[in-house]
Amino acid sequence: MVLMVLMCGCDNLERQHKNKDQSTSAFLPNGQTAQTPPEGTVARGDGARQRQLTERPPMSDELLSRGEDRYQVFCTPCHGVAADGHGTVVARGFPQPPDFTEKRLLEAPDRYFVEVIGNGYGQMYSYASRVAPADRWAIAAWIRVLQQSRHASLDRLPETDRQALQALP
Repeated sequence: MVLMVLMCGCDNLERQHKNKDQSTSAFLPNGQTAQTPPEGTVARGDGARQRQLTERPPMSDELLSRGEDRYQVFCTPCHGVAADGHGTVVARGFPQPPDFTEKRLLEAPDRYFVEVIGNGYGQMYSYASRVAPADRWAIAAWIRVLQQSRHASLDRLPETDRQALQALP
């Protein structure tokens, strides 16, 4: 008896009315199974993601450490370790990206770098699917460190570091 009941229930899902992907629908008004979400719809978690893009996090050692790490992973192949545009792919014939110490990039706000990472620019494609919003801010902070490091004057260094640098050949 139990076996008979189980066998009767096995085929119910196969016979039920349902629409398969990309098929037509008699139920929906436009006849399509796949529907465009209503205007104003926000994907789950997307609101928090967008907030991260609008609010710059406070500067911290953790932010810079994360920025250095993410820059090494995503940016150095093209932009180079020193942010001079001489990455490994450039040495193999890929177009050279700009040097981050160009005047226009030194004067650009941090948001500019965050938006370029997310949307792409010129030959650079979007990294929105690869780099989280918080990491974009961290990379922007690290770019600022690289910019400052290439334009720092010796008198800004502590005396011991200045002497060590001057002792180098």
